Amino acid sequence: MTDPLSARLAVTVHAARTSQGLSVALLAERSGVSRAMIGKIERGDVQPTAALLAKLSAALGMTLSELIARAEGDERRLVRAAEQPVWVDPETGYRRRSVSPAAGHPLELVEVELPAGAEVALASGTYAFLHQQIWVLAGRLRFHEGAQVHELDDGDCLQLGPAADCVFANPGSEPCRYLVALVKRAT
Repeated sequence: MTDPLSARLAVTVHAARTSQGLSVALLAERSGVSRAMIGKIERGDVQPTAALLAKLSAALGMTLSELIARAEGDERRLVRAAEQPVWVDPETGYRRRSVSPAAGHPLELVEVELPAGAEVALASGTYAFLHQQIWVLAGRLRFHEGAQVHELDDGDCLQLGPAADCVFANPGSEPCRYLVALVKRAT
């Protein structure tokens, strides 16, 4: 694997799983990701998609941003734009930039660029412990929240409802940029 962030993600997923005393089988059961795929991810044999990382991070009790921040090993309070970690989904080209400093919890800001025509589906478990809002910065976003479909344009902001399977889709001919603001719910 040539991407340094992907290599650190492999180590981070393994460390998070073992620190919680979880076997690969139990993480597979909790996340819905096969044991074989978890093994490949932890060995760095594959670059995981956004959907896979979201499932794993939720099963490990952390947000996708937390998982990426751990992989970055970054605890600064100020992160300059040029230093903010960027991760690209190898399957869809979905580009995710962690805007917030890793030490900024409980609030996280994430900027996403979704290529024209791209779709990213995330399971409801990914959102079960989060309060989220989506603010469209540029372009058009079709957001499927369970059976409900929201059409969002520049400047529109949507507060997500109860956890449901979601699909982020860009029906436009240009990339869609949006900001996701999220806070962990009290457990």
